[in-house]
Amino acid sequence: MKRIFDFTVSLLLIIALFPVFLIIALVVLIDSGYPVIFKQYRVGKDNKLFYIYKFRTMKVNTRNTATEDLKEANSVITKSGRILRKTSLDEMPQLFNVLSGKMSFVGPRPLIPEEKEIRQIRKELGVYSVRPGITGLAQVNGRDMLSAKEKALFDKEYVEKQSLLFDIKIMFKTVLVVLKRENISEGGEAGNSRKV
Repeated sequence: MKRIFDFTVSLLLIIALFPVFLIIALVVLIDSGYPVIFKQYRVGKDNKLFYIYKFRTMKVNTRNTATEDLKEANSVITKSGRILRKTSLDEMPQLFNVLSGKMSFVGPRPLIPEEKEIRQIRKELGVYSVRPGITGLAQVNGRDMLSAKEKALFDKEYVEKQSLLFDIKIMFKTVLVVLKRENISEGGEAGNSRKV
């Protein structure tokens, strides 16, 4: 049921939002050139790697690391990227990840392979038994303010409680969190943490 929901809704959203995709792509192109889409290896279901897709929000050749470790984040995030990240519009291309079955709308946020601490904790807690999500339980319960262990425990709780109704509840809560711009920051910004 979850996979049918993910496939159907992602397909409908891609069709409905296609003009928005084009507008954002044009804005990124004018602001910082090619490539418009950023792809990066992330850890997916069964601890296997896959490419995640986003609109590019950082300068080309920015070093590959978790944003929390990117102390120069303020200087490498583009003008359009700053807006896209704050509104989470940079995540829109992940609808194609959901459509292909590499991701779900709701699940643990996919890590980059270099995030070894939380990756190991997740492995021990059995988190990789589910597809990663565009949003997740940790993202609506503190997001960037949580420690690696706290995030992993929320991920484990999601795995244990997952259901379509639970997913829909998290999706609605995500919209509120994004609109309020809660618990989001970039790199070394004081008082907050990071966007993964």
